[in-house]
Amino acid sequence: MKPRKKFYSIEALANLAAETKITMRKHLNADAMFDAIRQDLAKVADCRANNSKIPLVDVLMSGLAVFSLKDSSLLAFDKRRCDEPESLRGVFGIGVIPCDSQMRTSLDEVPPSELRQPFLTLFHHAQRGKALEKLVWQDGHYLLALDGTGIYSSKKVSSPRCLQKQKKNGSIEYYQQMLGAAIVNTDQKVVLPLCPEMIIKQDGATKQDCERNAARRFLIDFRRAPPHLKCVVIEDGISSNGPHIKDLKKSDLRFILGTKPGDHAFLFEQLDQAIEDGEAVEFSQTKLDEPGIIHTYRFVNGVALNKTHQDILVNVLEYWQVDDEGVEMHFSWVTDLTLTCENVHEIKGKLVRGYNPFAVGE
Repeated sequence: MKPRKKFYSIEALANLAAETKITMRKHLNADAMFDAIRQDLAKVADCRANNSKIPLVDVLMSGLAVFSLKDSSLLAFDKRRCDEPESLRGVFGIGVIPCDSQMRTSLDEVPPSELRQPFLTLFHHAQRGKALEKLVWQDGHYLLALDGTGIYSSKKVSSPRCLQKQKKNGSIEYYQQMLGAAIVNTDQKVVLPLCPEMIIKQDGATKQDCERNAARRFLIDFRRAPPHLKCVVIEDGISSNGPHIKDLKKSDLRFILGTKPGDHAFLFEQLDQAIEDGEAVEFSQTKLDEPGIIHTYRFVNGVALNKTHQDILVNVLEYWQVDDEGVEMHFSWVTDLTLTCENVHEIKGKLVRGYNPFAVGE
């Protein structure tokens, strides 16, 4: 008998385990994870004035609660603070609950790098509890999805860390972005998020930050812990460039990166020529579990990424999907995984079926 899908207190979990003879994973229930996060956040250095009345750990846990409870804004969270304080104290262990302005003032001073440890702690708990094994994809590798996303934009409010964009009308837009990361598997309903890397103006830098630089910093931190995890990185088309692929190889990571013919003319000219010379593979098929859909593939192994980086050899996979109503989708990727007639459907499926943010379609 499996426990019902709801949150239990630690005491209730222990009683349930005793009654049903289930060995509960003590580090992987909600109460234990929130407690582990709180312990890590309690170690974050507090740079506020000594007369601060609200412990920084309570402010940080309140920030976590905003996202965990999916409140639409800090004002919505502030209403919850007034209406349901007992839920915040009971579930998240928050002693003094800050209002929205107190949260903004306190959290602005916390360096993003200080928030890395809770992600590492939960990763190690998932690894030790064998929950990570459920996300294994192929040959012991995990799929590590990376993607940039915007998190803030304003024409009036900014900080020294904000990036800037000048509009056509001369106005300045201030914005912040981050590189999100997660271990994923389309056969599972859960993902394991990793600490994101902020795309913000760096100390002492005169140029704007970018997703490529953020990815380089992320890979360095990622390989510190866990240093030997076998991963295949999946990203969108902005990442299929020479410098980034060199960074991936340096970090001992495999990759599947989205690409478009319009952005990589030299690459697809090689694919066209290989098809013409009989050195590439092109075929169509249908699947019993996907009636009415025609899958068409063409691929070649070992071609140059572009004219500038002819020393970087990649494998190219191009895919079309046409349903019985004539609706067509087109995707293409470069990878360092050897492509075969037997594995292209599996590779394509992991990027298109059910988890599409990192696939590049036209």
